[in-house]
This record gives sequence, structure tokens and C-alpha cells, in this order.
Amino acid sequence: MTGAQALPHLPPSVTCATTAVVDVGGTYVRRGLWSPGSGLRDVDVVRSPSLRQNPGEPVTRLRALLVKLIAEAVPPGLAAGVSVGAALDHRDGVVLASAPLWGDDDTPFDLLGALRRGRPDVTWTVLNDVTAALVHLMQSPPAQSCRKIMVVTVSTGVACRVVDRRSGTMPLDGRGLQGEIGHLPVTLVEDGVPLVLRCDCGRPGHLAAYASGPGIRGTAQALALRRPRDWQDSPLRAGLDDPDRFDTAFTAALGAGDPCAGQLLAVVTRPIADVLRTALCLDPEIDLIALTGGVATGLAQPYLSAVRGHLTDQGLYLTDSLQAGWSAGHLTLPAAGGVDPLIGAGLAAAGAGLVPGRAGPPDALVDPEGASSAEVTA
Repeated sequence: MTGAQALPHLPPSVTCATTAVVDVGGTYVRRGLWSPGSGLRDVDVVRSPSLRQNPGEPVTRLRALLVKLIAEAVPPGLAAGVSVGAALDHRDGVVLASAPLWGDDDTPFDLLGALRRGRPDVTWTVLNDVTAALVHLMQSPPAQSCRKIMVVTVSTGVACRVVDRRSGTMPLDGRGLQGEIGHLPVTLVEDGVPLVLRCDCGRPGHLAAYASGPGIRGTAQALALRRPRDWQDSPLRAGLDDPDRFDTAFTAALGAGDPCAGQLLAVVTRPIADVLRTALCLDPEIDLIALTGGVATGLAQPYLSAVRGHLTDQGLYLTDSLQAGWSAGHLTLPAAGGVDPLIGAGLAAAGAGLVPGRAGPPDALVDPEGASSAEVTA
């Protein structure tokens, strides 16, 4: 994969040097080079050393393979920006958990420290992949007039980030986290019967259990069991037992107007819309919500329309009835490459990161001293 795209509206602090960039997802790892002048180039894609791809492999071994995969991607003499799909303490680069990569293992992993030990010649910047996407979005023209912007990624995992663009500050909780919505408990009822599925983290009923890429396939399997006659002729049947075929089958079935595919899309986007509606209710200063990730960008307009449809059918109390489309109008689906964690990782490494918000009193009780690193950016 090759290509180049220069970015507008770069802060004066961004350096012009080429940076090695890596984006670690639950399914794939993308590696390449980035600079403000030449954009993104020389990108290759390899499978992530995840538990899903390597069942039975010890998590310690998978983490060692990941560090090796990242370290090998950095040519001598370059700094590196690493975007990782994990719940990461933005203050010190410690990965607290990653259900898409390591299932229910929540042993903290000092990824930044491991990279420094493996390649001490490299200046490393480590950040969460959704945060990296947000860094990129902040440089786009649509974000320039916004007060607060939110990025929501729907891929192998589900998460979001919100930044106050006026100050460049991203608030964090007492453990250096924000926006891990994929692990919020949700109640999904279909045909009057609750649908309870287990998340990759091991807990039942989390948002990601229904709305992530693997979660959508699991939801399809559950619906097919409930309505076998309806599903027996659906083109989605071909992908129910084959993860490598499901995404293609789902996209094709939606394009063909298959009713089972339409029902599935409506079901899996409903809890996403519920979270976004709540976010807008609690913080009306959020002016822009960008949907990203393999699921959202892969399904594209049908996915955006489904989420908007839920917000139109049931919007904010009074606001949407007095100003039709207010909630749905906040949503956008950036064009391909418009919000890219690889570019965000490059920007962060070059000096255009976010400012981690200071945690409140609960943080002082748990960890009075706090942790920080000049080479970790939110």
C-alpha cells in the first residue's frame, strides 16, 4: 500500500522530519513512514499477534511478538509514533488491557518501557489509537470551528475520545483513561427478549459484544438462531461461521437489500446511538462526532444512515422536537484517510499531540504522585 497526503493547518510546533509510524489494531498492524511535507507512504499491513489469531498462545509471548513487530518497523535514525488499540494510561504509556489483542488478561504492560529497552536508539511516542485518530481530526478543516470534537471508532474494538479543541486538552480519569465505551454495559432487547453476548474481555453485555466487528458477527449468529427460517436464505449465512467471509457477506447483503442484513445493522447500531445521544445530552459543547474504524468506514453510508436514523427516531428530549435533526446533524463519516491513527501517531511524535487533562481528587487518593513521561503524548 502506498500513497502520500500532506496535511493542512499543522501547528507551528510540528517538525518536518520523517517519522516511523505504527498502528496496532486487534486484527492488523499497519507500519509506514510519515512527514508533514510528504504525508503517509510505504505502508505495509501484517496480522496482529493477537489471542484471536493465535489461540492458546501465552499473552506474554504475544506481547513480546508485538514489541518485536513494532521495533522492526523503525529504520535507524528515525523517531517513532505508535498508535495502539488498547486501554492505555495516557500519562505513562502503560497498557492496562486490550480485549481485542489479549482477551480478558488485564495485567498492566509497560509497552513504552519495552520499546525503549528493545530499541534504545529510538525516541518513542506511544498513544491510544482513538487518541491518534483524534489528533489527526483536529487538523482537519471541519474541526477548526468546533468547540469540542469526538472520535468514535468501531472496529475490532469500540472506543471514543473527546477533546476541547480550544485548549487542546483531553480530560482523563484517575487512571489516565477516557472514552472506553466498548466496555460500558448495555441492554439490548430484540423481539421483546434480551440478547446477552459475551465481550472479548470476558464480561457479558458490553457494548463491544454487539457493536464491534466480532460483536456484529456474534449478534448475527444469535439472531439466526432465533429466526432460522428468516435467515436460511440470507446471503449472510455464508459468513456466519467464517470470520474472513463475514464482512464481505454483510456488505454485499446490505447492498442487495437483504432484510436480515438490514435488521442486523439496525440492531448493532442502536447501542452506539444510545451512547452518542447520552454524550450530547451531557455535553452540548460537542460540535462534531466523527465515526471511524473498520466497521464504520467499511459499511460507510449505510452505517452512518443507520446511526443517524436512531438519533432521528429518538433524539434528545425537546431539543430534537424543537430543532429537527439536531442530534443526527452532529455525525460525520470522514472520507477514506481523513481520520487515520497512523497520521495521528506521526503528528504526535512530531509535536502535535493533545494535552492530558489533570485528574481530579479521586486520582490524588489512588496515586498522589502521578506518573508522567515527556515521550508519552495523549
